[in-house]
Amino acid sequence: MRIALFIAATAALALAACSPQTEDNAAATADAAGDTVASAADDTAANADAAADNAAAATNQAAENVDAAIQTPAETPAQ
Repeated sequence: MRIALFIAATAALALAACSPQTEDNAAATADAAGDTVASAADDTAANADAAADNAAAATNQAAENVDAAIQTPAETPAQ
């Protein structure tokens, strides 16, 4: 996000001495940079959600494995 703001601020300063075509190109570049940052943030959020889901599934599986490996006295057959 800081990168997009920096690009936008730099473009705004440069626009004062530029042709209309250059201004349009700079604005398009700033918009594209903002879109890229937003897309990266969305991707990061999706990856974090997937990682959390995978960690939860692995934790549940580990708990099931431990439970299956342990016999309590009540579960032990009488001899």
